[in-house]
Amino acid sequence: MIKTIIVDDVQNNREVLQHLLIEHCPTVQICSFAGNVEEAYIVIQNLQPDLVLLDIEMPPSNAFELLKRFPNPNFEVIFITAHNQYALRAIKFCALDYLLKPVDIQELKAAIDKVSNKHITTDKQLGFSTLIENMLNKNQHEHKIALPTLEGLIFVKVHQIIRCEADGSYTKVHLESKKTLTATRKIKEFEQLLIENNFFRVHRSHLINLDKIEKYYKGNGGYVLLSDGSNIDISRRKKDAFLERLNRI
Repeated sequence: MIKTIIVDDVQNNREVLQHLLIEHCPTVQICSFAGNVEEAYIVIQNLQPDLVLLDIEMPPSNAFELLKRFPNPNFEVIFITAHNQYALRAIKFCALDYLLKPVDIQELKAAIDKVSNKHITTDKQLGFSTLIENMLNKNQHEHKIALPTLEGLIFVKVHQIIRCEADGSYTKVHLESKKTLTATRKIKEFEQLLIENNFFRVHRSHLINLDKIEKYYKGNGGYVLLSDGSNIDISRRKKDAFLERLNRI
């Protein structure tokens, strides 16, 4: 059985989630509840759960404040949020699991199925520590992002990425070190994650780090020379938006 704690500041939310787990997730053993960060900290310390279902917003605090107290947690976490884009982006950056409110039964079952009650994986451990590290670091360029590969997660700093290149359902991530990693994630997902880190999708096949541009060459759409020596075309339909972004740097 998976010893589970439900953490949410709204009693009705806790009860709804409890009902869903009892009805649809027989491997889950609900051992306690908590309504705020302080309660959750004490309950986790005392009961040593396998899994914490963790609401993100619990005013005046939040889930990230709780996790700062467990920099190397020995329990799994499934975050639960109501479309908090900032929080979702932080979680996706580290390839951690989350559910959106109202919780979908099938998504809940799938998330529970992924949980092991024996040990937490190295990838998850790194994901948690990276999440906390990112939250404490105000410089977004220094944030680390998880690159899911066939071998597991690889964490790299955002500023080390020069460009992302579409490769079917995968993405080739080109780094300053001249190394190229193949991520099992579509380029559109990287575009959504990195848009606030000064990246721009210049072509259907290329997402570039605007900080790595050495020179822009005019033309129909034109092209850019990047710091790794690569020349990347700018699509004609993206040209105006691209030049506008350049002018804001």
